[in-house]
Amino acid sequence: MLIIRQIMRKNIWILNALEQMTKLIAGKRVEGVLYIDEETGRLTFKAYNRQPRNRHERVVCQLENGWLKESPQRYKFFSSVKKALGRRMVDVVMHRELKSSMEVLEVEEILDRV
Repeated sequence: MLIIRQIMRKNIWILNALEQMTKLIAGKRVEGVLYIDEETGRLTFKAYNRQPRNRHERVVCQLENGWLKESPQRYKFFSSVKKALGRRMVDVVMHRELKSSMEVLEVEEILDRV
């Protein structure tokens, strides 16, 4: 019985290889894209440059249909209302929630001054 093994060796060009190898040695996963570079014709791996998310948001108040959050630079207001209520009721509900969240901000401002 004859077993034929065909070994294919291909070199992969890794962009920022030292950074990626330190991540791999640390046990982290490196995500990226593997492609053949059109200019050089080499098989190339390019890692994604993902930035960590620093979500330091505080929920100021939880509303009936949304929330008001505070981040270091912004206040974020979110409201989600069903279309089935009709345009006029959606308008009323959103204005009511915005008004209540603004009242919470005013109370917090007063408490911060004390």
